[in-house]
This record gives sequence, C-alpha cells and structure tokens, in this order.
Amino acid sequence: MSVFRSGLFKGKVAIVTGGATGIGRAITEELITLGCRVVIASRNEEKLQKASLEMDPKQKFLVTKVCNIRKEEHVKTLISQTVSELGKIDYLVNNGGGQFPSPVSKMSLKGWNAVIETNLTGTFLMCREVYEQWMSEHGGVIVNIIADMFRGFPMMAHTGAARAAVDNLTKSLSVEWAENGVRVNAIAPGSSIYSPTAAKNYGDRNVFEGAIPGLPTQRLGTTRE
Repeated sequence: MSVFRSGLFKGKVAIVTGGATGIGRAITEELITLGCRVVIASRNEEKLQKASLEMDPKQKFLVTKVCNIRKEEHVKTLISQTVSELGKIDYLVNNGGGQFPSPVSKMSLKGWNAVIETNLTGTFLMCREVYEQWMSEHGGVIVNIIADMFRGFPMMAHTGAARAAVDNLTKSLSVEWAENGVRVNAIAPGSSIYSPTAAKNYGDRNVFEGAIPGLPTQRLGTTRE
C-alpha cells in the first residue's frame, strides 16, 4: 500500500532502467500502484518477463524493453519506441547499473571500463536521448539513482567514481534544462539497503551486513523502504 493518493500518476508514463529487480523494481511497483504506465528496460529478457508477470499480470500498466544502456543505438530505440507506443515520457528513472567488489590494485581496465560505461555513460545516454526526443519540448522529470559515495567508496572505487560523476552531471543538467521545464535530481540510497539481487551479484551478503552496527535500527533496510 502506498502512502500517496491513489491514482496520483494516472495517465503518466515513466521509464525505469533496471526496473526488473532490486530498487528499480520497488520504484516500478510504486509507480504502477499510483496508476502510472511504466516501461522497464534491462539487458536480461528473462528477468523482464518474470518481473512483468509478477508485477502486472494483466499487462495493463507495464511494458518491457530489452536495452543495453551502454549502447547508443539501444538507448535511441528505447526512447523512440516508448514515445511511439505510449505517446509521451513524463518521468525517467535512471536506476540501471552494475558493479563488483574489488580493491583498486586488483581491478582490471576491462572491469573499470565496464562499470564506468554502465553507470556513467549509460546514464548520460538515457538523459540526452529522453531530452532530445521528448522532454526538450514537453518538459519532464529525470531522477538519477546514485550511491552514498560522498566519503569515498573503498572496494568499489569504480562505481564511486562513476556515481560521483553522475551527481555532477545531474547538477549540470538541472541548470541547462531548467528553462525547458525539465527537473533533474539524484537520489543516493545508502549501503544499508539490502537487495537480494545485488547480494547475489557480489557473492557476499557481508557487503551489506557490515553497515548494521552503525544503524539506529540495527537492521538493514529493504528496497521497498
């Protein structure tokens, strides 16, 4: 049950990258609850279809699109198809991303580039294309999901650097695009939010549990929270 008024986003259209799992899925479920039509995008078609059937079995609110946000043509197609099929884009949530724990000394250039291309370049491409193809003339809202990297991100330096760059990109875009009615913000969920998907990718739940001693609640938060 949402704390917001029922039907608050009725008639609105959103794109959520990485919307099939974790925080992205929680965001998608909330938007659907509020009456929003949502396009979820991911590289994994199997995860998309599973999430779609679970979140919207009657297929009234949810559309799935396979998209690798690191690939410019994929992003262009995602935006153009959304406009063509749903008529507009009111909201973009850049939640898609990926990283892996590693000390910098053992981090390969391939691994570094993969994280930068996904978390930074992918976000840039999504922002640029949604602006060029729709929001520059119609306005809208962009929310970039980053991370609590403001004091550094040991063992995750690649994503810390990428997310810090997205934080700055967000500030630049919010000024550049304000006169066109586009609002751009960033949200930084803390490392105390437990995501089963992320834990599986990292291969170690302790990546999250190390935060518990410093939490007033003495427990990890959930993606829905």
